[in-house]
Amino acid sequence: MGSLLAATSSLATVLVKTEATSLRTWKPNVQEKQLFSYILDWHVCVKVTTHPLRCIDKAGGIDKYLLKTPYHKMDTEMSLFWKAKIEKMYEELGEMEVVFFSPEDEAKFDEGFRELKLAERVARRDASRQMYGWSGK
Repeated sequence: MGSLLAATSSLATVLVKTEATSLRTWKPNVQEKQLFSYILDWHVCVKVTTHPLRCIDKAGGIDKYLLKTPYHKMDTEMSLFWKAKIEKMYEELGEMEVVFFSPEDEAKFDEGFRELKLAERVARRDASRQMYGWSGK
């Protein structure tokens, strides 16, 4: 994953107001984030710098980012593991059979859901009336 866990600090010489040079170190902005994977249907907890976070947002999520990033750009073992796991899940998803319903069947499903919802409403109403002692006279 690009810079996931592979960021290192850097060292440079800096001029200060007194014209004397001094050494300064920069540390990467590493944050621990939970990124949601739609194909795995769970949150992946990673330590990531801000640059890959922006790249993940731009790609449209951790799944798409991992699929678009080539293997030679993967810096860590963890990123290779997640990339392989997501590719395997997409491969299994591609082998699944997709079934479409006819418009008549979908209309029957909708009607069944409406009836179920009405029955649920009536049951809730009756339960609340019974709980609060409403006689209905």
